[in-house]
Amino acid sequence: MPGFEIIDKKELNEVKKIFLKSNGVLFAHGFDKLRKNIFRVRKFENELCKVFKSKYVQCVSSGTAAIKIALKSVGVKHNDEVITQGFNFIATIEAIVDCGAKPIITGINDDLNLDFNHLKKLVTKKTKAIILVHMLGYAGEIDKIVSFCKKKKIALIEDNCEAIGATYKKKYLGTIADIGVFSFDFGKNITTGEGGCILTNNKKKYSFFKQYHDHGHMLLKHLPRGNDKAAMAGFNYRMTELQAAVGLAQLKKLNFILRENKKRFNILNYHLSKKAYVRKIYPESSPSHDTFLFKVKKNKKNEIVNYLNKTGIGTKNLPDAIKWHFAFYWKHAVSKKQLKNTTASKKILDEYIAIPILLKKSEKLYTKVALKISSLIL
Repeated sequence: MPGFEIIDKKELNEVKKIFLKSNGVLFAHGFDKLRKNIFRVRKFENELCKVFKSKYVQCVSSGTAAIKIALKSVGVKHNDEVITQGFNFIATIEAIVDCGAKPIITGINDDLNLDFNHLKKLVTKKTKAIILVHMLGYAGEIDKIVSFCKKKKIALIEDNCEAIGATYKKKYLGTIADIGVFSFDFGKNITTGEGGCILTNNKKKYSFFKQYHDHGHMLLKHLPRGNDKAAMAGFNYRMTELQAAVGLAQLKKLNFILRENKKRFNILNYHLSKKAYVRKIYPESSPSHDTFLFKVKKNKKNEIVNYLNKTGIGTKNLPDAIKWHFAFYWKHAVSKKQLKNTTASKKILDEYIAIPILLKKSEKLYTKVALKISSLIL
């Protein structure tokens, strides 16, 4: 379920504290006395470190900003190549393009994960980084990709914007590669409206995140902010105290969200896995269970999608928002040569339907939906 479904008085109370305890200071930095030394963005970062067991977390203004900063931190620049899968969100490609680099598109396998065999063929001397996207809550062949990147000395970034809370070998996705990114936009597992963060165990990378996202400030403790020195030409990708206040309340609800997701997911899986090909869960992994994906024949797809729309559940990315989640449609951002790499992936994606898991929709309704779809598949 998206976190917005359970926004309530807990988020409201956290926001009120900004005005009741911190004199309405909305900025993440400075105004120490006025804010009574309460820094919510910093607290949110600390709590994220604890929950996801990451040494360092830098909160930023969006998941897109997080991807761009991650790319900058590994030295991606003009004319470099960055490899990522065609099935993702446009933001991943936008971040690559905004760095002046060239997106190189891999195919996907039958389970909608990055095609490792295709990836190996695409690496060149210009390859600066690989972005592994954990789409719709699932892990793919992480071990193979991590090992390959280490051998080739290529930076690996986990785009975990759509899989917050998912794990592999008991480690959270987004904490397995050197750098991981989350999105907290309004449709994600936990939300701050807009917002995101970057996770790493590398102190040097973390230092870059801190400086670049804040106009290049060196953040020297012995100098007041107005006299601080610049480490680099950075940008403003800061998170606000309002966003962090909401995030602090949402983070406490994550385990509840994951549990409720799994209940509804398992209902669909129990009934539909008997009748259709269901997207496989990679060994030793646990998805965030916020999306259920299965294959159907083309002549049945429209009928099932129309039924899902009538129930109020609808579909998620496949097929409703596919044009924003598949490089086949991105001629404005991807070269013609790379668009050709999406042909095989399109055939796979055209067979899938993605059902969102929603808390506001009862387990009883999901059972009804599963039984109806089962009958339609026949």
